[in-house]
Amino acid sequence: MCSPGEAPPGPAPAGDLPPEWETDDERMAFLFSAFKQSREVNSTEWDSKMAFWVGLVLARGRRRGAVRTCLRELQNGFERRGSVPLGLGTVLRELLRRGKLQRESDFMASVDSSWISWGVGVFILKPLKWTLSSVLGDSKIPEEEEVLIYVELLQEKAEEVYRLYQGSALCSHPVVALSELRSLCASLCPDERTFYLLLLQLQKEKRVTILEQNGEKIVKFARGLHAKVSPMNDVDIGVYQLMQSEQLLSQKVESLSQEAEKCKEDARSACRAGKKQLALRCLKSKRRTERRIEELHSKLDAVQGILDRIYASQTDQMVFNAYQAGVGALKLSMKDVTVERAENLVDQIQELCDTQDEVAQTLAGVGINGLEMDSEELEKELDSLLQDSSKDSSLDLPPVPQKGLSAPISDAELEAELEQLSVSAGVVQSQAVLEGMNQNF
Repeated sequence: MCSPGEAPPGPAPAGDLPPEWETDDERMAFLFSAFKQSREVNSTEWDSKMAFWVGLVLARGRRRGAVRTCLRELQNGFERRGSVPLGLGTVLRELLRRGKLQRESDFMASVDSSWISWGVGVFILKPLKWTLSSVLGDSKIPEEEEVLIYVELLQEKAEEVYRLYQGSALCSHPVVALSELRSLCASLCPDERTFYLLLLQLQKEKRVTILEQNGEKIVKFARGLHAKVSPMNDVDIGVYQLMQSEQLLSQKVESLSQEAEKCKEDARSACRAGKKQLALRCLKSKRRTERRIEELHSKLDAVQGILDRIYASQTDQMVFNAYQAGVGALKLSMKDVTVERAENLVDQIQELCDTQDEVAQTLAGVGINGLEMDSEELEKELDSLLQDSSKDSSLDLPPVPQKGLSAPISDAELEAELEQLSVSAGVVQSQAVLEGMNQNF
């Protein structure tokens, strides 16, 4: 069945459908019609119809968040005015061919699903069919209730499960009980079947391995985001058993603590009622319970100490492997390097530097294109230039003042000098007038 124990989902909400769903009856009649037997009859119409339904089917799966679907569920979801799409089977076959969908039976047959009770029959009966369909291709249209899986959505949700585990307290232990992991993923996986499919996907990616031990399934995760999980070994099983013992001891200690508290309350009530003997019995029972609690605490400390040592040894092994890899890489990189070769290389560098300096000095002392002149000729030319410059300097020039520059004259001194000049000018003018009068007489 497509959804065992569940009613098939109703039609898709109007907001999840294209605009022409309710407005364009002619186009919807074309889209709801069956596909032609051959695409070659009219490839344009065939491709247009296929693209419409492929996008709608994939979008519906992502909107619902369900990794499983079937033909009947999609027909109910895309029902329009009492009609169902007649070509959905062809669309699902195309999606199977493209790898966007996969039959649940084929998926389970491709992974070791023997640890799943409902997968044993599928694992035994389907491998031949799965091999043939993988090699030759399966062109059969799915049955109405045959379960199909959204491949990309399954991978994405499996990644969410892995990250959820990595971010939880369970990540501190290398192995975890399947029941605890199921409780952790309750909000992500709506049903147990989906939860198992996600684990199978992680198992297919080699990120988890699952083993049934004493009737209980345990899961081991890879320790890094991109690491591959190692097979379950005796150490992992031993660690899991120690973890179970630690959990049982903790529960027992909590139960005995409550029992001791109850004995204490009973003794107090007996004292108030005047029942001394009953109070003494209650106190004795309380003491015995407290001794048992102390013993259990000692055992619990021992178990926790062993677990801590195991985790520490695993860390030490990881560090040791890292050191070993580092030493190997260093040896490989230093394989052709020795002290003698390094000294020889330094000597060669120094010799080349000395040679370069000598070449530079030689090139600096060479005249280029015969431009180098005799120093005596240059000195004679310099003397002639100096004589010419001395002749030019014999021109008549005003004498250079010998006195230093006087200090700046103040405004008062300027006014006094101006008055003196005015008086002198008046005297000169008077003398000129008198001389003119004398001439007239």
